Amino acid sequence: MGKPNAYDDIPGTTVFDAQRSRQGYHLNMFCMSLMKPENRAAFKAGEPAYLDRYPMTKAQKQAVLDRDWNRMISLGGNIYYLAKLFFNDRKSFQHVAAIMTGSTQEEYAAMMLKGGRPPEGNRTLADWKKRERKKHG
Repeated sequence: MGKPNAYDDIPGTTVFDAQRSRQGYHLNMFCMSLMKPENRAAFKAGEPAYLDRYPMTKAQKQAVLDRDWNRMISLGGNIYYLAKLFFNDRKSFQHVAAIMTGSTQEEYAAMMLKGGRPPEGNRTLADWKKRERKKHG
């Protein structure tokens, strides 16, 4: 995409910066189109054909069809735009966040009620790698 940024090392976090905004522009505009009832109906009637109205990459289109939320984020999707898609699918923010974090809705809600992920052991990708090495020892 571009040169790496210091914040690319934050585990589980994708910072939506200018590079990602450019990368995901058409994906995000597709999501915004779902605010109109007639567009939601057209999308539901034929998802691949509707996606062809937008000059997204093949990977972006496939991520939408697969409802691969993390992949959409990595391809420039912004969670607030993607919300239009998961609300169209009648999924809550909590439901999708749980999927994205690999947890159940109950586990995700409990984690968030406890203040979210603790910063200790979650500051860098190296922290995660250390934890994995300890696990598999």
